[in-house]
Amino acid sequence: MKYTLFTAILCLCVSLYGNSRTHEVDMSEYDVLPGAENISFKVSQTVAALGRHSDGDTVVLRFMPGRYDFYPQGASEREMYISNHDQVNPKKIGILLENLENVVLEATGAEFAFHGRMLPVAVSDCRNVMLRGFSIDFDNPHISQVRVVESTPTGIVFMAEPWVRWRVNESGAFEAYGDGWNHVPQTGIAFDPSTRHIVYRTSDLWTPLDSVSVRPDGSILAPRWTDSRLVPGTVVALRTYARPAPAVFMHQSSGLVLDSVKIHYAEGMGLLAQLCRDITLAGFSVCLKGENDPRYFTTQADATHFSGCEGHIDSKGGLYEGMMDDAINVHGTYLAITSVESPRTLRARYMHPQTFGFKWGEAGDSVRLIKSRTMEYFGESEIVESIEPVDSKNVEGAKEFRITLTRDVEWPDSMPLGIENLRWTPLVTFAGNVVRNNRARGALFSTPRPVVVEENLFDHTSGTAILLCGDCNGWYETGACRDVLIRRNKFVSALTNMFQFTEAVISIYPEIPDIDSQQVCFHGGYGYPGIRIEDNLFSTFDAPLLYAKSVSGLRFAGNTVDLTDEYPAFHTNRYSIRFINVRDAVLEDNIFNNGYVQSVRID
Repeated sequence: MKYTLFTAILCLCVSLYGNSRTHEVDMSEYDVLPGAENISFKVSQTVAALGRHSDGDTVVLRFMPGRYDFYPQGASEREMYISNHDQVNPKKIGILLENLENVVLEATGAEFAFHGRMLPVAVSDCRNVMLRGFSIDFDNPHISQVRVVESTPTGIVFMAEPWVRWRVNESGAFEAYGDGWNHVPQTGIAFDPSTRHIVYRTSDLWTPLDSVSVRPDGSILAPRWTDSRLVPGTVVALRTYARPAPAVFMHQSSGLVLDSVKIHYAEGMGLLAQLCRDITLAGFSVCLKGENDPRYFTTQADATHFSGCEGHIDSKGGLYEGMMDDAINVHGTYLAITSVESPRTLRARYMHPQTFGFKWGEAGDSVRLIKSRTMEYFGESEIVESIEPVDSKNVEGAKEFRITLTRDVEWPDSMPLGIENLRWTPLVTFAGNVVRNNRARGALFSTPRPVVVEENLFDHTSGTAILLCGDCNGWYETGACRDVLIRRNKFVSALTNMFQFTEAVISIYPEIPDIDSQQVCFHGGYGYPGIRIEDNLFSTFDAPLLYAKSVSGLRFAGNTVDLTDEYPAFHTNRYSIRFINVRDAVLEDNIFNNGYVQSVRID
């Protein structure tokens, strides 16, 4: 039976107040069907009809298998400030769940295809939401994939893949374009077509695409783009640094489950969660469409990213490949203290241009104050009495806050200073995942609560496989790691390229401008277990395994290291283990095979 959209909304609203504890909503009965030219308006209106429903009831939104096309026209529109993304507003949203409780979006076998620039799925101010079984892709990705035809000293000749929309613009440059967007790519990542690994020692490519000419066969000559490493056949993902929106955005929500959801492309990150509590990823993947997928890339940035979350982040059984940054990044955000107004009142500001406009904390939160140059705490934990934006009427869009603490602080003379929110820090489990063929790093953790990284495969992550950071000077991402267990993982040929923080397969690299003046280590300490790296397998062609800076309590034990000849060694760090201001470290019972020789440097 078919209903008009108006009738559908009425029926949906009435059903929510029935006696049943589970309400099945068959979206096909409301003309939300695969194959439609543009499903945005119907989905927007139908989902908006849910409203809040009675406690204990569950609503299941069931989509049929098949392809659903979403366009900006008719989509929901909201102003949303998203951590670590470009703050471009308003955003067009394909599926918007807001102010809802106990909702299941059941879409097994559904392919959600998006057009132009959109935020595909947003979950805002919700509780107990499950997303299951669907995939997200864009019909015309903003990354342009090309293949090198010739590589000569007088320029590179390349052929754009058939799905890429491009033209030579009025300035004579190669320009990619789509619905509502156009750009000249600024950089690129090179892939080996025989393995899909990022090409050894190419890192971020310089790709000048001005003054191009088109040959009779449709190939393009870029005379200023020369690179002898890019042999004919090399696949290059040409891109910009724009990241307007992730594929899935979760904000101020709790009890979130993503089950068997696949992200094939997003111009930002795959999943960005901020100010959320308790998130489970079960078989969530940022991946290609299989071995025969003609594409080599997935997301423009991280696969998953958690900013200012709390509770438990549980990520298991995922596949992360082809993305332009980490598989997972967990952190909070330092605010820089801009002025002290009284012994207990300060002004503090979001500093990174991609991170602002959302709530940083609230009354009752526990915070710590930090000296930015040495990354040392001063004083004890403090409690927020009040916090309010000073440059905006609302939190949305705010960059600076006035924060009043519950007691006076003895402020140090030295500046700069920062402030960290200790409440919005999660414990993390990252287990049984595969991370491969991506740019930059494998996994990044910056949280003082327990982190377990176990039984994962890090396969040709290009840069560092695991990074523990912390920075109140550039990225402003908190915080110190106190309890990290890295065990029974396999690391295969990391460090084929150099990016930021790529000192070893596992890098513990907080940004500390004045480490010589530091008295207390940043990571570990304070009676916590510290960092344990145990029973892992390192299959490596190069020397550096572990680089650690400013750690109190570190154990590297029971690991096996196999030396391979897959690539020539090249890293400037020639030490297996390098420690800078590391205390209470244990190295024992490690096994070295195939001629690998351990070397240790302690500074």
